[in-house]
Amino acid sequence: MTINLRALVDPTQESGVPGGAALLEFSEAVIGPDRERLDAARDVLALTLSPAAVSGAAAIAGNFSKNDRIANACGIPVDSIVMNITEDIRADLGLNDFRSAINTFKYM
Repeated sequence: MTINLRALVDPTQESGVPGGAALLEFSEAVIGPDRERLDAARDVLALTLSPAAVSGAAAIAGNFSKNDRIANACGIPVDSIVMNITEDIRADLGLNDFRSAINTFKYM
């Protein structure tokens, strides 16, 4: 299976992941303020993959948010080896352009 990471930042592209479009829509809806969009995304995800996929995706989103907030609050820097091996991915996806990227680069 080939996974297209560009689909993470360009919803017009196919991710190569089964149910990828539904998962990406759910991930966008879960961090947004639109309750109707979130409800619709849950329904589509349940129909596309399964009702269990909704629970799984919600658990992953919640856990990621928790871990990210803890790391930011503690000031945990990204290891230099991780920065080196993800350089191309971060550039391709434009992750270095996010305002919060300064928190990573100030320790490098």
